Amino acid sequence: MSQDPHRSAEMAEITSEPGLEKTQFRYRRLRKYSILLTSLVALTPLIAMTIINIYQYQKALKADMLFPILRQVSNTRHSLSSFIVERQSALELVIREIPFEELRDQERLAGALSHMKESFGGFVDLGIIDSKGDQVSYVGPYNLAGKNYRDQDWFHEVGLRGVHVSDVFMGHRGFPHFVIAVVHGLGEGDYYVLRATIDSDMLYRKILTQNLRPTSDAFLVNKSGILQTPSRFYGAALEQCSIAMPSYSTNSEVVELKDSGGKPYFLSYAYIEDTPFILMETIQPESFMENWLTVRNNLIWFLSISVILILMVIVWGSYHMVGRIREADLKRATVLHQIEYTNKMASIGRVAAGVAHEINNPMAIINENAGMVKDILSVSESFPLRDKMQKHVDSILTSVERCSRITHRLLGFAKRMDPHIEEIDLDQLLKDVLGFIGKEALHRNITVNCEVPGDMPKIKSDKGQLQQVLLNILNNGIEAVGNGGRIDISAEPKGDRRVEITISDDGPGISRNDLDRIFEPFFTTKKEHGTGLGLSITYGIVQKLGGQISVKSSLGAGTSFTVALPIENSAIRG
Repeated sequence: MSQDPHRSAEMAEITSEPGLEKTQFRYRRLRKYSILLTSLVALTPLIAMTIINIYQYQKALKADMLFPILRQVSNTRHSLSSFIVERQSALELVIREIPFEELRDQERLAGALSHMKESFGGFVDLGIIDSKGDQVSYVGPYNLAGKNYRDQDWFHEVGLRGVHVSDVFMGHRGFPHFVIAVVHGLGEGDYYVLRATIDSDMLYRKILTQNLRPTSDAFLVNKSGILQTPSRFYGAALEQCSIAMPSYSTNSEVVELKDSGGKPYFLSYAYIEDTPFILMETIQPESFMENWLTVRNNLIWFLSISVILILMVIVWGSYHMVGRIREADLKRATVLHQIEYTNKMASIGRVAAGVAHEINNPMAIINENAGMVKDILSVSESFPLRDKMQKHVDSILTSVERCSRITHRLLGFAKRMDPHIEEIDLDQLLKDVLGFIGKEALHRNITVNCEVPGDMPKIKSDKGQLQQVLLNILNNGIEAVGNGGRIDISAEPKGDRRVEITISDDGPGISRNDLDRIFEPFFTTKKEHGTGLGLSITYGIVQKLGGQISVKSSLGAGTSFTVALPIENSAIRG
């Protein structure tokens, strides 16, 4: 069917009307909102999860770094505390096992010192000091016999507490050391003190057993901030440490500080109980920062690439979706105009059916009158020009019969009454349908072959709807093959329950992608004037008639439609 020029003009008006700019603005706004809202929904959780992961990774990496530091400081603290307790216990053992009178003996005291050096190590000298503060006996490398300690603070402290562990100091010996002193009572308020000098280098050796990083440092300070052991970065022993003293804690602690240059570092510390010593370890967080920066950069790269990919998909999807919406709007406008045109054609069909019905009445009168004339001529042998009149009457009757056939076919196809089942002769049905397309096929030099076997069973179906199905397929075939083409129609029974009608053409064929969508509503390969409804309606009618329709085609090899219908059909499916 050719395209209506009025419809073409209307479609041209759709794309050239003054509201086009407003319509384009609506599509642009829809595309913008689609991109913004979809991006917000898609990217907000991703960005939030990335921020949370960065925070959690940072926290986990810091915990992984700080836990070994705390464990190392705690182990060193226990090691130093055990070192001091061991030597204090050794002094207490000596003072309990050896009487005061024997300890005053130089040789006996020297034997005890020698034994402690061999068993424990770190002892430099031993001295016995009476309750007046006089050193009554001394063994060691220095001349300290007779020295009085009555005015020194440690002497009063050991008298009160029973034990004293001093800071590291230089003293008369000229090298850093610290002392441990224990007291033992003699009765009646009298007592004496056993005092030992310990080499502070033993403490430094204990600290060096830690597996320190090149950028780390570990050392001892007293509560006044004086270094008790040498430090890599904060000075020699007995110098003032630049780090502020941390608050007291019974447990090992780690704090994050900044040096004078504003560079962050971690300070791990532990107070050694019953001593003036504080163990400190400083750690530069380079290794932590390297791992952290690697993880953070990976997360940021992942986020950036994900955002780019998501935005690309969102932009593409939005443009594609809005484009499809625009195409659907245009197609809807086209379909509405096509429906309007189809309604006009339906009205014309109804008028044509009415005209055909009205023509049948005068044709019946003409047929009756011509028959009566023929009867009169048959009994009037002497009527002048009888043979000539007989020939004219026969021509009138033949023309009336031809008009009757045309109007009956038109009425049978155009009427739209409630569908009903009737017995149908497929051979006659195909001839009736071919009567509608015969002139067009002849005009376009299209060869139409129809083969129906003589034993073809009659089927029960709706004649009008079946005519529409076959006519739709044949019209598609005529349009596909063009001038000089060929269409073959065949029908054959399939068992005792079904028959198949096959309509094949030698047209250009249908591509595989289009073949999968050929029965979809509004899908058409006729870009200029197709509505995409013909085969969709045909498919629905066949299904309603209880049958099936299939198609086989390939490019360059033509197309073949097969309609399978039941022989017995007691009711039409809705």
